[in-house]
Amino acid sequence: MGYQPLEDLLPRANNSIYRLVRLASKRALELSENAPRLVVAPSEQKLTTLALEEIKQGRVIDKLVVDMEIAAAKKNKK
Repeated sequence: MGYQPLEDLLPRANNSIYRLVRLASKRALELSENAPRLVVAPSEQKLTTLALEEIKQGRVIDKLVVDMEIAAAKKNKK
């Protein structure tokens, strides 16, 4: 589970490295405060790596990206 390819992660953050970093850091902070893990991983795995794995698997999403996708879908229906 160590290395997460950027190509797999960027679509989850609307192709924005800034959003990806913010999302991963926010999730890693939640994990450090004993939030439940959303994927199975060894306990010695670093929290940032775990956060990126959760993002890659779609377990953690960016609310802003979801809102943008909903707005785009509504716009395309009109």
